[in-house]
Amino acid sequence: MRPEPPPLPALTRSEGELIDCYLEVVDLLGRVNPSRGTDTYGALRAAQALVGRALALREALTVMHLRGETQLHHATLGRALRVLDGERRSSLAVVAPAPEPPAP
Repeated sequence: MRPEPPPLPALTRSEGELIDCYLEVVDLLGRVNPSRGTDTYGALRAAQALVGRALALREALTVMHLRGETQLHHATLGRALRVLDGERRSSLAVVAPAPEPPAP
C-alpha cells in the first residue's frame, strides 16, 4: 500500500488553475517528446491538444495578473507540483538518456 501523499499547500483558485494547466502541458509535451514516443499518431494527437492547453495556461496567468497576483510564490507552487508528481511528469518532457551500450 502506497503511503498517503502530503496535503497540497493552500493555493488561490488561480494558482490551482495555473498548476493544473501547467501539468497538463507538461504531460502533453511528454507524449510529443520524440526521444520517448513510439508512434506519430499519438504524438500528433498530443500536439493538437497542446494548443488548447497552452491557451488555458496563458488564460490562468492572465487572470492572476489581472487580479493583482503579480508574483509567483515559487516555494508554495513548487511544493504543489511535487505533491502532484510534477518531477516525474516533467522528466518525460526532456530528452531521454542514451541507452547503455551492450556489454562486450
